[in-house]
Amino acid sequence: MDLDLMRTFLEVYRAGTLTAAARSLGLAQPTVTTHLRTLERELAQQLFERLPRGVAPTAVADELAARIGPHIDALAAVARTRPGHRLARPVNLAGPVELTTVKVLPSLAPLVERGLRLRVTMGLADDLLAGLPTGRYDLVLSTVRPRTRATHAVPLTDEEFVLVANPAWAARIGDRVRVDGAAALRDVPLITYAEELPIIRRYWRSVFGHRPTASAAVVVPDLRGVLAATVAGAGVTVLPRYLCAGEFESGALVALLEPEIPPINTLYLATRAGMESTPGIAEVRAHLLMQSRLWS
Repeated sequence: MDLDLMRTFLEVYRAGTLTAAARSLGLAQPTVTTHLRTLERELAQQLFERLPRGVAPTAVADELAARIGPHIDALAAVARTRPGHRLARPVNLAGPVELTTVKVLPSLAPLVERGLRLRVTMGLADDLLAGLPTGRYDLVLSTVRPRTRATHAVPLTDEEFVLVANPAWAARIGDRVRVDGAAALRDVPLITYAEELPIIRRYWRSVFGHRPTASAAVVVPDLRGVLAATVAGAGVTVLPRYLCAGEFESGALVALLEPEIPPINTLYLATRAGMESTPGIAEVRAHLLMQSRLWS
């Protein structure tokens, strides 16, 4: 399907009138009309109802816009960050250290090559979200959903939690977790990033139906450290699957259980309300929304 048709459709959908869309796209209004008619003919669906002033999207248009919007925006962002282009100021991005390091920064590398200037802060969700209204950060990757009207947030990706151990511990535990549940881990050291066992507690409740009764044997305030200790044989833990994908592939870690419905946590991409279309912020936001579809 012609990309120009999709761009025209999306601009009409957002502008609400063919005249405004034509002006934004730099096209003649008859060209915009032709694009829409061609697209409707290819889809065999009506996309807009013509009104005395403007157009009203149909349910088909709503669905199509939701599906293609992030991709069209990301392509536009790439065009605006061509070689030689420089944004007016750096984009201040903040997020959890693990996701930012493993997924976000590699995903943004092409934009940096094309001129994006990026400043990154890592920390806990509540602390980082507090910096949005004050302008300290432009974009925050948050493990909790912001609830204030001053913040606009959209789901970015889901992280799946998995119970893991190195091969030696996995051999000692065997299939007992599948049979006995958490009781099979009663005497196994737990590794976590906080004394309260936050991820382990979530996993235990979701999969085993109760809170963990043991305390942590090793506490490392960084999931990458938790990963390293687990690979070394210090005990078992629960980690996001993306973080240990390489260790699964190499055999350094083993999943002790594969529940039918694994526990997940949704991460959000947050901005200050009204800043979603700001140059730089919009480019990074659109690019991450598109790239995040490839992370799982």
